Amino acid sequence: MLGTFIISIGAFLSVLALNYSPILGLDLQGGLSVVFAPAHKVDQATLNETISIIRNRVDGLGVAEPNISEQGRNIVVELPGVKNPKQALSIIGQTAQLRFRPVLCSAPPYSKAPASLHIPASALTPTCPTSSTNSNLLAYVPTSSSSQDVASATVILPQIVNNVVQTRYVLGPTVLDGSSIKTAYAGLSSSGSWLVNFSLTKTGSPKFDAIATKYYKQYLAIALDGNVISAPQINATSFGGQGQISGQFTQSQAESLALVLRYGALPVQLVQQTVQTVSPTLGKASLKAGVLAGLVGLAAVMLYTIFYYRILGVVVVFGLGTTAALLWGIISYMGHRNGLTLDLSGVTGLIVSIGVTVDSYVVFFERLKDEVRAGKTIRSSVDVGFKKAFRTIVAADLVSFIGALLLYLLSIGPVRGFAFFLGLSTLLDVATSWTFTRPLVIIMGRSATLTKFGWLGISRGLAMKSASL
Repeated sequence: MLGTFIISIGAFLSVLALNYSPILGLDLQGGLSVVFAPAHKVDQATLNETISIIRNRVDGLGVAEPNISEQGRNIVVELPGVKNPKQALSIIGQTAQLRFRPVLCSAPPYSKAPASLHIPASALTPTCPTSSTNSNLLAYVPTSSSSQDVASATVILPQIVNNVVQTRYVLGPTVLDGSSIKTAYAGLSSSGSWLVNFSLTKTGSPKFDAIATKYYKQYLAIALDGNVISAPQINATSFGGQGQISGQFTQSQAESLALVLRYGALPVQLVQQTVQTVSPTLGKASLKAGVLAGLVGLAAVMLYTIFYYRILGVVVVFGLGTTAALLWGIISYMGHRNGLTLDLSGVTGLIVSIGVTVDSYVVFFERLKDEVRAGKTIRSSVDVGFKKAFRTIVAADLVSFIGALLLYLLSIGPVRGFAFFLGLSTLLDVATSWTFTRPLVIIMGRSATLTKFGWLGISRGLAMKSASL
């Protein structure tokens, strides 16, 4: 009994000393939940790779204990406590098709051609204008060029800054793609502007140097998902595996770009199915309601057991307290070490487990009543009564555990949280029944003072007319 008490309180105090507490789920602290579906049918390996890349991107955002899982053929991403849901949403599902293209020329903003205007066939070539007399021809997308980001085609792509098209570029076919990027991180230039530093892979570095030699003193556009991020002039023929992407970046834009480049492109295009944003206010309200329900239920159970079983009801209070301390320690530790999150369904599972635990005490105490009614003393009834009751406790808890296990294995989403915490509490109930409840009742049953303690005495709790040790 003492060992169980020390372990439980020790676990509780240890996580407090480590500043650990249960990691709250999305519905208790607010955040973002989004469901993605592949744009086309993919195999399991591709789906697993996609989930892995998304997980890396989310980890790079610094979100505490995200939940990224596969449900059917969909990918569910839950980001509890995310500070900027829009930024997170734009990053986690971005395909990040990074392409380096030579700049052929710039193009004026797109405008629709008048119906009466005749454009000669010679103007439909991808050749850039050489004089101002025919520069207006590029105001229209030539049929031999593409306005879509097709790697092998000559394309016209915009440079968009703060959702405004700054200019458009006529770009040649892709000469290098994002697979040559090894890593990337945001930083500040000597002038204080934000940029992205990147390093190239072992195979990508010589390719980049060859491109730099070919297009020396020319402009090379860096296009990400159809948008020209920057179009710097190449001022060297060798970069030694290092480079920079500069542009009119804010800090968040530079960090987001570096994050996407660092963890690579998704192998499949994703389509958003549902997006749910839970406000922190709503999460706190759910948490407050769950905690209040648990405390009210716990207080009601404790008062009833003390009223019905007298001082034996105190055993229930100590037992629930010991189990609660151990649960707090386990949940807090697993939250920080294994990513376990406590959501509203988990709180519900813990509240339900109070009933499961109290059932064990009721079974034990009622068995004691039966033994006493058969003419045995309290001292002799405790050992015999517990042995008979423990078989019932194990059978009942086994049924609860099997139900929780099946729910956990076969269900998805919040139901799994409910099942996990119910199953965990059920296992602890079996353990504490043997190591804590039984020895504590034995000690109390041997005390003449507690047995004859008036209205609160054990004899009154067991419905005995006269105290008998």
